[in-house]
Amino acid sequence: MAVSCRLRLFLALFMAALSAFPSPCSSREFKLRDKSSDRVPVLQQDNLTVLIPFDPSKVIQLSWQPRVFFYEKFLSDEDCDHLIALAQGKLERLVVDASKENSVMYSINVSSGLFVPRGQDEVVSKVEERISSWTFLPKEYGEDMLIEHTPANESYEPHYDYYHDISRFAVAGHRVVTVLMYLSTISQGGETIFPQLELKHTQTKDLPCEATGYAVKPVKGSAILFFNLHPDATPDAMSLHSSCSVLDGEKWTATKWIHVRNFNPSNQPMVLDEECTDEDDNCASWALMGECEKNAVYMLGTPDYYGSCRKSCGAC
Repeated sequence: MAVSCRLRLFLALFMAALSAFPSPCSSREFKLRDKSSDRVPVLQQDNLTVLIPFDPSKVIQLSWQPRVFFYEKFLSDEDCDHLIALAQGKLERLVVDASKENSVMYSINVSSGLFVPRGQDEVVSKVEERISSWTFLPKEYGEDMLIEHTPANESYEPHYDYYHDISRFAVAGHRVVTVLMYLSTISQGGETIFPQLELKHTQTKDLPCEATGYAVKPVKGSAILFFNLHPDATPDAMSLHSSCSVLDGEKWTATKWIHVRNFNPSNQPMVLDEECTDEDDNCASWALMGECEKNAVYMLGTPDYYGSCRKSCGAC
């Protein structure tokens, strides 16, 4: 009888534990609540107690292949508005051109953005601390936060966030993790697409772009985290992702890329003459069309981004 009681108790506790973790495959959400449910979670290490502005119980696993996670209301509305305000009036045109790696063709995508230095103000620091708690990686491993504005009818073609050019490893190695935070809600379009995510066939597809993979809709304050590398530190080709065209409204996002070690661009070694190359065969023609001035961030680079057409632009 005692064994039977213990077995029933074990099963009850086991089922309660399972119900605490939400699943994207379930239509119901189970939560365990008590009087302390609204308290800020804490992490205790020896005699040190550190407040963590992050609730792991709100994280939903979307996929293990690739490793993708979703967090609703990761940012408050005030956080989102503040980050947008930091970038307004300071945006520069950005061009993302993923090279023709792994037999996948990519096209150039245009948006506007601003890199916000780490720890620029209290809100930025708070967001970076929250990201560090989620990723279990030091905030010093992260690049400056990219606040990005994507207008109507703009999109991103499929691309990877890990590096193909080994010369970029010198600063901090590969980008291990990408944290993408939505600062505005888009009623139609603007979804982030994972073409190879396991659950891509489980969703109802309203638009042709959504049918190309698993779609994450932009909702103000929500965030997704995905790993660009496998646990063995090799690039994960399944982390391929894209963005649908914005059909209604304007899309604002904040992106944080986390590296394998401390990210300090000032420690990047000087580029020698023999290392002065273009990363794209079209660089020379782009330079002739004035892109070195129009798209200086992409063509020439910044302290946080090594330019892709430095040779054609005469930067080295």
